[in-house]
Amino acid sequence: MPDQAYVGQLAGQLCTRHTALVATLETDLASHRQRLATVVRFLHNEAIAHDIRLNLARELRLPEPSR
Repeated sequence: MPDQAYVGQLAGQLCTRHTALVATLETDLASHRQRLATVVRFLHNEAIAHDIRLNLARELRLPEPSR
């Protein structure tokens, strides 16, 4: 298991030396979170048939909707 201080040091260097890369990664992560939020809203939308939502949740390996 890597030393946490060393990992922190490398992360700090990455942020310092490669700010454009970090900014791109943060943008990509934000768009991924937005897509995931959209999928979660769909899975919990009771106006959509339960079997459709259930199968999608299983396919995406997300928690299954209760109803």
